[in-house]
Amino acid sequence: MEIQNVREIVSEEEWDARVELAAAYRLIAHYGMSDMIYNHITSAVPGSHDEFLINPFGLLYEEITASSLVKINLAGEVLFNPNPTYGINPAGYVIHSAIHGAREDVGCVIHTHTRAGVALSALECGLLPLTQTSMRFGNVTYHDYEGVAVDLDERERLVADLGDSNVMILRNHGLLTAGPTVPEAFNTMYWLEMACRIQLDALACNTKLILPEDAVAKKTAHLFEPHVRRPYGIMEWPAMLRLLDRRDSSFRD
Repeated sequence: MEIQNVREIVSEEEWDARVELAAAYRLIAHYGMSDMIYNHITSAVPGSHDEFLINPFGLLYEEITASSLVKINLAGEVLFNPNPTYGINPAGYVIHSAIHGAREDVGCVIHTHTRAGVALSALECGLLPLTQTSMRFGNVTYHDYEGVAVDLDERERLVADLGDSNVMILRNHGLLTAGPTVPEAFNTMYWLEMACRIQLDALACNTKLILPEDAVAKKTAHLFEPHVRRPYGIMEWPAMLRLLDRRDSSFRD
């Protein structure tokens, strides 16, 4: 089925949001963080308090375009689906609607099932302040596994466990990041994934780990707070878009 010419239907602000979100899907795939047709990245629709964009369930991340994204609301109603051949994944709605509905400061939510992220989520120690990469996440939170996320009542516990953090490890499940914008949420997920990979590599060496003093870890985390030096992800985003455009600019379609 041919996708409608969405750009002529939606507002300019929504179209820009669609392009950014489609770029995030392509970047997650490019950096090896996708999981076939599963997982989700959502972005709030500009000017709306209860609408967000999500991927159609059935497309690979490398196939996502600005026009293919589905618009739904916090109640789970599909408001606009350019290609009804594909619906949405209920688990994506449960997790993402919970956070979008509870956190007005969140414009984007990313959830992944990477090999490193899932492996680390099963470690009792959680994410260690092992390197500068991991020390930036001084406010990481955890949510215990409750099964496939299809029960609406889990949303209350997801929100409570996330609190005011933008980084959560879903025990025995995967990773979740949030941010005011798509670029910031993506940047957070990229470095969280790298922190997981680095920790697993270090643990695999089967030797004693060197951990910094608590004061040093806290100082490092503070320096990565968006209000201290800069909101990480914004400056990097144009370079990310140039990377995509050199490889395949169809995410803009």
